[in-house]
Amino acid sequence: MILTAFLSGYFQRIFKPFLICLLVLLTNISFGQSGLKCNAGETILTPPLEMKYTLGGYGARMNRPAEAIHDDIKAKALVLNNGVKKYAILTVDILGLPPNVRPMILSKLADSDWSEENVLIMPSHAHTSLEMFALNDKNIFNNPAIGIFQPELLDFVVNKLAELIKETDKDYKDVKIGTGQIKLEGLNRNRRGDESVDRELTVTRVDLIDDTPLAVLVNWTGHPTIMDENDMWVSGGWPGYLQRELESWIGNGVIAMYYNGAEGDQSVIANKGTSHYEKAEYYGREIAMKAKNVYENIMPKDQIEFKYDYTKIDLPARKPHPSFMQTGGTEYQLSETMIQGLLEQVLPTQTSISTFQIGDLMIVGAPGELIAELGIDVKNKLKKEGILCPVIGGLANEWVSYILTPKEYHQSGYECSVSFYGETLGIVIHDGMLKSATNLIE
Repeated sequence: MILTAFLSGYFQRIFKPFLICLLVLLTNISFGQSGLKCNAGETILTPPLEMKYTLGGYGARMNRPAEAIHDDIKAKALVLNNGVKKYAILTVDILGLPPNVRPMILSKLADSDWSEENVLIMPSHAHTSLEMFALNDKNIFNNPAIGIFQPELLDFVVNKLAELIKETDKDYKDVKIGTGQIKLEGLNRNRRGDESVDRELTVTRVDLIDDTPLAVLVNWTGHPTIMDENDMWVSGGWPGYLQRELESWIGNGVIAMYYNGAEGDQSVIANKGTSHYEKAEYYGREIAMKAKNVYENIMPKDQIEFKYDYTKIDLPARKPHPSFMQTGGTEYQLSETMIQGLLEQVLPTQTSISTFQIGDLMIVGAPGELIAELGIDVKNKLKKEGILCPVIGGLANEWVSYILTPKEYHQSGYECSVSFYGETLGIVIHDGMLKSATNLIE
């Protein structure tokens, strides 16, 4: 009896504090693994007109500076954190990103946990926003048709996006998330006459636990080319209207984030309105109405996990398309000698695929302008693997060129002429995208 009492008292004194500490530790680990928290933020990305920047997408603009601001372009961020890992998704109302921009952003975040693996940036491809080549610090050619490098503009964009990530990477809140997907008819088409058209509209709803809306992500595939080279006012195009309409209708400070798909050969069908800006407004509002209908039928879930993959791939040799001089060469005023030098100077020899999954949604990034045939094939293969809502994140992180099938590469047209890695580029990117996505499934 005396020995039993002694051992019992000894156990209480020695092991009870240890067990309490262990219980607290295990509780914290469990919370970190299952308690998803998010924050969303936005920033106006419109530079001052005094910077005299050009608008991207049309060589015929000849580097003329923007004349006015029709509507502000924005960058938006959704940051997810489960206590163990975090991930940032950025959508940006610009034409595209040259390879130097994301590394420069990450260099400004070097004292944090951000890296190339957990930051995904997706431009809308707006053609009345910033010229991509004006942001490329390897663009030394001083060619107004492709856009002249502007160091001041590059610093402005990099600082804005780095600060957006910093400001969103705090004040996390418990959330629930859900995704819905429908098909729409008569709102986009294949501009090369091919039968491949991606008609899936995908909407992801991010709510706080108390049902207050935090963010809504919209994926719809189509070139924002309603405005042409004569339209010199800054605008987010129809994706800008889409986002503003959704934010107004949903209310409560929700942040709407648009990202494009495999839009390399996809055009929108915009028949309403007179001026180009009015047509963009009508079209953006129509897609917003469809997106809101999907949004309202989504039942978000809490205790939802996210995961991601980052896969690097080597690119084929850089070379101009045989038909480049008949199309892109004329538009961008480049000789055969000049184009080869430009490709070797400004385009990378390696790229990467970012894939992100949360619940039913899987975003597979394409580092350029993937055509719909390749994008649809990736999505169909992932659906067979059990992914309910796979989407292509077009122009993800950087622009390497148009990305075509070998068959389409050997056809004629603008898309071929600005595909700069030969006939196998589409296969290399397509297979890299599937490899990255499969890494999350296995």
